[in-house]
Amino acid sequence: MDATRVVLRTSDEPMIDALRRAPALSDVDEAGLLARFAAREIVDSSGSPIDPTTATTAGAPIYLYRDLPEEIAIPFELPVLHADEDIIVVDKPHFLSTMPRGVHVVETALVRLRREFGSDLISPAHRLDRLTAGVLLFTRRPQVRRDYQNLFADRRVDKEYRAAAPVRADLRLPADVANRILKDSSDLRARVVDGEINARSRVELIDGPSEATGGLAEYRLTPHTGRTHQLRLHMAELGIPIDGDPLYPVVCPELAALSESGDFTRPLRLVAHRLEFDDPLSGRRRVFRSTRSVV
Repeated sequence: MDATRVVLRTSDEPMIDALRRAPALSDVDEAGLLARFAAREIVDSSGSPIDPTTATTAGAPIYLYRDLPEEIAIPFELPVLHADEDIIVVDKPHFLSTMPRGVHVVETALVRLRREFGSDLISPAHRLDRLTAGVLLFTRRPQVRRDYQNLFADRRVDKEYRAAAPVRADLRLPADVANRILKDSSDLRARVVDGEINARSRVELIDGPSEATGGLAEYRLTPHTGRTHQLRLHMAELGIPIDGDPLYPVVCPELAALSESGDFTRPLRLVAHRLEFDDPLSGRRRVFRSTRSVV
């Protein structure tokens, strides 16, 4: 995994004081910081060790490694759908984070792939929510990273998701949902607000409910934008929330707590089913599909 990067916000104060207040290091106490200083593990952008009394410079990045938290093992494989010298495409399982964040570090797709392929150069070209399964693309070389990341940033990737959700007899489908979504870092949930539209999704019914699916239907979801939790929120707005969603339409702490205690029996039934794009290097059309089912 990569070192934690902390960007200093102040100038001319002791480094130890600035790092003690850094939100990214809230789980590291002063003794832990001093131990890292003593071990010469806190460095500047050139890799030179820093003294705790060194004066800060606003905007300068500082790097250090954090202690790994204790993690519950995610008991699902990470199948590789495709690998070449430029990219790796995987079929991510539910509950596995794309990359290290919070208490999820080792049990992430990024760390698993770096270990499997023996390379610290692997990097995600985009992200999937921890609870969402499906097709996820990584780059293998820094030289090509921007080309593939820009595909997603510029919305040049055709995406198709599948979801399992209830049926509303009065809902006419297909339906196009368009509104404005905001997501604050301090809030677990995204929300719909007034203002210019920034989120568009299309919802189509693939197959109706049956006894075999527990009364749930299968839907095809096509996001035309990429806001955080967009599909989950749009399905809830239509009155057909995705099965297993702990946040929408209302927060369900009991459901959210299951996976954190090692119970993986209630996944969010949402899968990134297909990624399709013109390769930025070869120009060849690429199509990758998940093998995972939501019903």
